[in-house]
Amino acid sequence: MRARFSCRSFRRDAVPRATIERILSAAQTTASWCNSQPWRVEITSGKATDKFRQAMYAAASSGRPTVGDFEFPREYRGVYLERRRESGFQLYNAVGIARGDKAGYAKQALENYNFFGAPHVAIIHTDEALGVYGAVDCGGYVTSFMLAAQALGVATVPQAALAFHSDVVREHFGLDEDRKVVCGISFGYPDRDHKANSYRTSRAAISETVRFLDD
Repeated sequence: MRARFSCRSFRRDAVPRATIERILSAAQTTASWCNSQPWRVEITSGKATDKFRQAMYAAASSGRPTVGDFEFPREYRGVYLERRRESGFQLYNAVGIARGDKAGYAKQALENYNFFGAPHVAIIHTDEALGVYGAVDCGGYVTSFMLAAQALGVATVPQAALAFHSDVVREHFGLDEDRKVVCGISFGYPDRDHKANSYRTSRAAISETVRFLDD
């Protein structure tokens, strides 16, 4: 868990299918409410990744409004805003984007839709009838997927950004309307020499997030 990081530059060489299946097999053991296992997964490789990349980049760079299946955060405030800013500025500093360079910020944000050069993308979706709890279970699956990948030397980056255009995702993969897009995971082998992979985000102390009650 400490070794895992959000990879933002990948090598182009593909992950063998057998390795991907090992990751999926491990992730499938994720706990879920009533063992419903609501996650369904679309995984692209090769030309399929390139086609999906083109579709998503075109949508994101067109200026069209974002369309998500789940309500986006209303706002980040207090410590959550501080953590978000710290993470963002770590990335911008690493890749040489000056503070206040809005054009640079926007260009870097679009890299989400290039999948940071990853050779594979996993799209995680759930059943509409299960509501937010289906999405919560999918969050557990995403973590399991990323940790299993890390154990096998495969880097990942979870991407809520791909759910910002859930209508495009659903059309591209021919998903039924009752399948709701939770997020994507771009994955592959990391480019460890790229500056975007040179930093690690901080974590709050246990005392900041946990309260022990004994009486």
